[in-house]
Amino acid sequence: MAKLGSGSVVTVLTAGALAVVAVLAVQAKSSASSVTAAPGGKTPAVSASSAPAGKASPSKPAAVPKDSGAGKRLVYSVSQKRVWLVDPSQSGQTRTFTVQPGSVDPAPGTYSVTSTTAGPIAGSDGKQVKNIVRFATREGIFIGFSSAVDGSTPAADPSKKTGGIRETVADGQALFDFAPFDTKVVVVA
Repeated sequence: MAKLGSGSVVTVLTAGALAVVAVLAVQAKSSASSVTAAPGGKTPAVSASSAPAGKASPSKPAAVPKDSGAGKRLVYSVSQKRVWLVDPSQSGQTRTFTVQPGSVDPAPGTYSVTSTTAGPIAGSDGKQVKNIVRFATREGIFIGFSSAVDGSTPAADPSKKTGGIRETVADGQALFDFAPFDTKVVVVA
């Protein structure tokens, strides 16, 4: 059996590391979300990966619902399956993205974040999730935002009561960073 010199080993390890970095860079680029400044705080930025066909696009972002209050808040529209992270103190910057709700929706109203968990832990649907932000309960089910560790956002199984509102890993990290304990959450129809 031939022996490899230390230079050969370093070359092979370096090439392998570069291949892994290239794969990760492609994955990061495909799931990256953008945050842009909105003039006067009225026009939010849209997550680059979350604008469904026929819906809001980066050139025409979805507007923050008018009935969602004021100040720093996380806004969730049940009917639009969309979240806005609104912080007027950040020069009108707003981030918005689509989500995949669980089978149990929160009632419209104003809530506060009751707990956060970095995870990963098992979600109410059995999937491993991280960046969990809980804010309500309904029908005995905890309701909150989370990201599946594997990045998936499948539709909820209607035969199971689940309160996990799922977003992409990048959007989940942004939401988790934006909404610590006691952050205002406004749910609109």
